[in-house]
Amino acid sequence: MVSVAVSSLGAKQVHFLEPGVNGDYYQNTVLLNMLLLDIRSVFGDYYVFQQDGAPAHRARDTVTMLQREMPEFIPPEMWPPNLPDLNPVDYSICSREGLPLTDP
Repeated sequence: MVSVAVSSLGAKQVHFLEPGVNGDYYQNTVLLNMLLLDIRSVFGDYYVFQQDGAPAHRARDTVTMLQREMPEFIPPEMWPPNLPDLNPVDYSICSREGLPLTDP
């Protein structure tokens, strides 16, 4: 699995994740030690955070933490359905040689 912060200004570093992401790993490793650092390095405290409906994203503890840590957080009940136009990170990652690291 991969995770990356994406905005209209571009994408930050791609993070490769351990298999079997649970709520605790997502909150403490992915969000607090990866994505939020990437986002804050570009935007400071001026951003709106939204994610998709993955189970670790919707976990009650994750939502509570995001409401506490984010300047603006769009809650799960307002997340749009899984539409390609709204999920820009649905693409394959390529190696330096241009060969896919994963199947598209």
